[in-house]
Amino acid sequence: MSDTVPSDPPAAAPAAAGKRAAKTSVKTAAKADAKGSAASPKTALQLALEKLGLRRDIDLALHLPLRYEDETRITRLRDAREGDLIQIEARVMDCEVAYRPRRQLVVKVDDGSDSCTLRFFNFYPSQQKALAVGTRIRARGEVKGGFLGWTMLHPSCKPARGDLPTALTPIYPTVAGLGQYYLRQAVLGGLARAELSDTFAPGDLMELNPHALWTLRQALQFLHHPTPDVSLATLQDHSHPAWQRLKAEELLAQQLSQLQSRRLRATLRAPQLVEVPGGTLHQRLLDALPFPLTAAQQRVGREIAADMARALPMHRLLQGDVGAGKTVVAALAAAVCIDAGWQCALMAPTEILAEQHFRKLIGWLEPLGICTAWLTGTQKTKQRRAMLEMVESGAAQLVVGTHAVIQEKVHFKNLALAIIDEQHRFGVAQRLALRNKLQHDAMEPHMLMMTATPIPRTLAMSYYADLDVSTLDELPPGRTAIVTKVVNETRRAEVVQRIRAQIALGRQIYWVCPLIEESEALDLSNATETHAELAAALQGSAADGQPPVQVGLLHSRLPADEKKAVMAAFVQGQMAVLVSTTVIEVGVDVPNASLMVIEHAERFGLSQLHQLRGRVGRGAAASACVLLYSVGETGRLSESARERLRAMAETSDGFEIARRDLEIRGPGEFLGARQSGDAMLRFANLATDTALLEWARQEAPRMLDHHAHLAEKHVQRWLGTRADYLKA
Repeated sequence: MSDTVPSDPPAAAPAAAGKRAAKTSVKTAAKADAKGSAASPKTALQLALEKLGLRRDIDLALHLPLRYEDETRITRLRDAREGDLIQIEARVMDCEVAYRPRRQLVVKVDDGSDSCTLRFFNFYPSQQKALAVGTRIRARGEVKGGFLGWTMLHPSCKPARGDLPTALTPIYPTVAGLGQYYLRQAVLGGLARAELSDTFAPGDLMELNPHALWTLRQALQFLHHPTPDVSLATLQDHSHPAWQRLKAEELLAQQLSQLQSRRLRATLRAPQLVEVPGGTLHQRLLDALPFPLTAAQQRVGREIAADMARALPMHRLLQGDVGAGKTVVAALAAAVCIDAGWQCALMAPTEILAEQHFRKLIGWLEPLGICTAWLTGTQKTKQRRAMLEMVESGAAQLVVGTHAVIQEKVHFKNLALAIIDEQHRFGVAQRLALRNKLQHDAMEPHMLMMTATPIPRTLAMSYYADLDVSTLDELPPGRTAIVTKVVNETRRAEVVQRIRAQIALGRQIYWVCPLIEESEALDLSNATETHAELAAALQGSAADGQPPVQVGLLHSRLPADEKKAVMAAFVQGQMAVLVSTTVIEVGVDVPNASLMVIEHAERFGLSQLHQLRGRVGRGAAASACVLLYSVGETGRLSESARERLRAMAETSDGFEIARRDLEIRGPGEFLGARQSGDAMLRFANLATDTALLEWARQEAPRMLDHHAHLAEKHVQRWLGTRADYLKA
């Protein structure tokens, strides 16, 4: 029955109750909920609903339950079994506050077949009053047997009056101050008022799913109040036809929004950056590079150059594994832009990464006569003023920096190409601000976004469907394979010994810690302590007549000048060991570094571990990455931590790492701030709903071409203003 499409929407409640729910407004519910509150009734509930993002009727209708409780049946105590979660209807025989072994409310009830003791360790006087002797109640909870008979601990209780519900009771995600009763009323009201007419025919899904004949209203009615005979497994794993309908609608909305964004961009104009024939800066840079480009770099370079030669704004994502050579591709794109007489900006999320790019680009472009400006938030006023003048006058042909590049005081003369490295670490507003830096005949700059976290195919098909994607799928020659070892922290002394051996060979070592200071919440070794321990442990090598080992410390709270000094010493080989937090995750390039130790590796995300591992293996020496893990008080790793460490040990392929990360953690790891913290997919699962995603990709252009008004209605229903996030 549960998999059969109902001819009418499934009954959520008795008819009278349904009508009352439809008429119940947020104001009415608020007045009841906020009685006695210092805040106004309207404000109390509305603020709580807004915290959940429930502002429109459709938002309420799409606020689906976390789980369900079965209050449709009564179980006799004589039929109960140990550990059952049941609902009983019984009379209160005794109610008193006991003080041993601790203060608690003890209520004894009898349903005519047996008795049960209800215990509440946290209770209010009103509860004690509601459970007065002689009251008939319905109590729902887990029953436990014992010497004194059945017991329920903190069951949910209500007066035993009225008919039993005909559907499962929904339990919704909520916030403090918003009880389930009033949230249910608000949801029911929103569901009744929401405009839920179909924007596409259910038959469009027939080939994909023969059971997909549910209308949107039928699917939502059922999921808010499923009938008791439904398979709970199909509700929990979202395989029920009602869930399939919702996921198809959601994926279609996302695909439509992405397609709309792509088509809108096709109406905009951008500077045409065409390579100057004969003796171009681009060719001069190629000739000056001390290494040949890989076939992948050449192919991607051609794709980018072709984009920039058009009058349409480029919106391209350049993805490549750690060390694949994205920076040189960006430099070649910048050369085309500068040669055409325009300015180029490169923005990186951290000063260390920005400075790494600055040094590389200066080394490649300055000998060719290119003037480069440097902008960060830590610059001295005089230096910053000089840089701003260079940018505004156009003297600075290339501008490299952090988020300081997009501040209001930065005025470009003619920005035509904006390059954003590690784009997922920037928010939507920041990327839009960089796009708006070109104020020239209503044109927009070309955008090239780079990431060292390869994007799995399903993610590229969904969240990045509005982008053109270029992939560097080969590494430059000379990169060495990195051996990854997963080691228990109890073997820490062996790791220190390995460090001594590497130092003796003239190599350098990274040691990465997850925290800077002690934390009561997380019992983790911090960078400062580890630095002191390693400095003391490694001085033993001086006994053999060797010079003392220099151990540096780097973390985000160091003053900018100290950070630069520490990094400079490590890059120049004056420092053997660098103890650091994750500020060295990206952008640090020291070919002599051959060992990476990551402490408490179980605490890091998979892509972050892969990024950190990529800091070594950049030279000819054999390199290794040691993942030190701790099992903590539990004595074992969590399943997800075990999966992450296993993936790191089994593969160094960034694309395989990305695929596994998507399975373990979902899309958030890859998206970062792309959606400004707001998940664009609430119901669909990219790991399991690929067939639905393929259907949505094919359906979106057909719908936009032939039913544009329905497409717009569909996008607004599902995404509202969140669709704007996809434009950045």
